[in-house]
Amino acid sequence: MNRLGFIFSSILFVLAIASSTLFVVDQRQFGVVFALGQIKDVITEPGLNFKLPPPFQNVSYIDKRLLTLDSTDNEPVLTAEKQRVVIDWYVRWRISEPTQYIRNVGTTEAAGASQLNRVVRNAFQEEINKRTVKELLSAKREALMDDVKGEVLSQVRGAKPWGIDVVDVRITRVDYVDAITESVYRRMEAERKRVANELRSTGGAEGEKIRADADRQREVTVANAYRDAQKIKGEGDAEAARIYSESFGRDPQFAQFYRSLDAYKASFSKKSDVMVLDPSSSDFFKTMRGNGPAVAGKK
Repeated sequence: MNRLGFIFSSILFVLAIASSTLFVVDQRQFGVVFALGQIKDVITEPGLNFKLPPPFQNVSYIDKRLLTLDSTDNEPVLTAEKQRVVIDWYVRWRISEPTQYIRNVGTTEAAGASQLNRVVRNAFQEEINKRTVKELLSAKREALMDDVKGEVLSQVRGAKPWGIDVVDVRITRVDYVDAITESVYRRMEAERKRVANELRSTGGAEGEKIRADADRQREVTVANAYRDAQKIKGEGDAEAARIYSESFGRDPQFAQFYRSLDAYKASFSKKSDVMVLDPSSSDFFKTMRGNGPAVAGKK
């Protein structure tokens, strides 16, 4: 029984030693073999590999894919005309030489990203100091990004190469700082209000002009209509007088009778009207006292 246990334990020990000597490198990674803290070998191809068991040799992995570094610093940068702007940018980079990277930068991607962020920020600050805001927003923006990329490459490929390759550098946003942005917005708002007030004043003046013209045309139209109405009325009155004169000339007694009726109608238009007269001596009721219309000059 003790023999079987020893054999089983030996097998487990051998398997543990064998598993510690095997490692798999993924196609997305570099495998770096360390021997007592020194780089022993760099595995660039994916597959199964062998090494000495710890502590004689250890393995670490570094990403070989294209990485993206986004800006995290919102500190304003001065332009050539001393305007404070805030920029957002990103960098596409990859680790190309794992040995140089580990010796000069670090063993993790975060270490490279931290140092690269500092270099890119300084390069952007130096290049933006040479340019105006208008150039940052125009076609010259491409030249700025190319200059920054060239400066960053010169830094990472200097006396102590970082073992990385910078593929692209891009600006995603250029904006004024909040205080200047607010001032620009207030100035734009004031300008729009000025234009709106000017348009309102112009519209009000045009409205008054149109209303005055309409009132003038109304007065002219009413005056012309009144003139025409009075003319027609005068013609009607003249024609009526002519007809009355002609009619009364044919029958004076009827004319006298008709006029008396009109006088009665005008005198007693209301039930409350009262008239005090002497019927025997007044000619006003002559028509009512006789059997017919009175004739002028007869009793």
